[in-house]
Amino acid sequence: MESGGFDEVRAVERLQALVRVPTVSRLDESQTEWARFDEFIELLPDLYPETHSALTREVVAGHSLLYRWAGREPGDPAVLMAHYDVVPAAVDGWEHPPFAAEIVPTEHGDVVWGRGTLDDKGSLATILEAVEALAASGFQPKHDLYLNFGHNEETTGGGASAIVDLLEERGVRPRLVLDEGGAVVEGVFPGVGDPIAVVGVSEKGILSLTMTVEQEGGHASTPPRMTATARLARAIVRLNSKPFPKAFTAPNLEMIRTLGARARQPFKWVFTNLWLTRPLLLGLFTKLGDETNAIVRTTGAVTQLQGADAANALAERAVAVVNVRVAVGSSVAEAVAHVRRAIRDPKVRLDAQYPNEPSPVSPTHGPAWTLIKETIEHTYPGTIVTPYVMLGASDGRHFTRISANVYRFSPFQMSKAERGTLHAMNERIRVSTYLSGVLFYRQLVAGL
Repeated sequence: MESGGFDEVRAVERLQALVRVPTVSRLDESQTEWARFDEFIELLPDLYPETHSALTREVVAGHSLLYRWAGREPGDPAVLMAHYDVVPAAVDGWEHPPFAAEIVPTEHGDVVWGRGTLDDKGSLATILEAVEALAASGFQPKHDLYLNFGHNEETTGGGASAIVDLLEERGVRPRLVLDEGGAVVEGVFPGVGDPIAVVGVSEKGILSLTMTVEQEGGHASTPPRMTATARLARAIVRLNSKPFPKAFTAPNLEMIRTLGARARQPFKWVFTNLWLTRPLLLGLFTKLGDETNAIVRTTGAVTQLQGADAANALAERAVAVVNVRVAVGSSVAEAVAHVRRAIRDPKVRLDAQYPNEPSPVSPTHGPAWTLIKETIEHTYPGTIVTPYVMLGASDGRHFTRISANVYRFSPFQMSKAERGTLHAMNERIRVSTYLSGVLFYRQLVAGL
């Protein structure tokens, strides 16, 4: 079956083929199965022959991919981004195997099940499907179009950073960069019943902050009053009891005004009279849910713990890793200082690893924003398009070095349950929204 000039059945089959290659990236790259990444790269020309005929391809930093589609005229190019590495997925707990890419019928239509369907092979496949169909029709973009597919977004993002280095050396200054990020969602903003497309105009900074306690060990039968693990646990409890300061940023306020104008009463009045209601709303955001709380402050979550190697031995070294997401308007230094004040213990050493500051805020006016907004409205009629600050990190943050117009949006409808599968069990994508994503990118590329 064909729709909009592309074969829907083949498009879904190609997505399945990509998901079935377990390109799991690991922070310790010696543990990464690079043969799987080579397999993925070698698979692409067979799946998308027209793309590989019309575009040139470079392999950067070992496994990241940079495609260039030469334009008809000189001018600043655009960059479409995705990544093909995925986080680990053990089979246990999944309703369907994570790398089988099974199609499962549901009351909402067919669903492709598997790790990477939403994050982020789904976006990569929609970009390639759009380019494949356009290239087959003889289309050529007005200006150069680059496709950037990173291989280690889930760890350090070094592939994307190396691509930015390369483009910078060549004097490339993109007029538009679009990476993964927001999506089309419902039921996330009080009083707003219409679907909402949240487009990231910035993203939080990120760092791994290690809290380390080192002291003498010994036999667990004669513990001191304060063991290394107890001291570390106390620090964690103190940090959890002292949340980071809350504040609205400029993108937050624009989002509230945009959505407030479409809200039902009394929410509309509350959201459009910020001169009066702003303090009340700030407190409300911290209590509505985890997502709204994260919108208005830096967050920190302990994700890894390490103690003694034996059950009957006192830990000589206890370590906790805090994953910190730094709010726009704050900084890595401010985040570390807050943690130091919160734990109140000089015997707990803090070390910041892989720190990245919050990204600059891209404009919500001008040709780049207008094209993205109009393409979303064309693909998903009746949707409200609003800026927001992306809570996670993306490869797009590296491109702020060479472009002032970096946006984050995945062109898929995602329910709360589907969003909950990101980096978790049972990740999946509806076939209908995947195909809409292909149409989104076809419209976007044609409008560049």
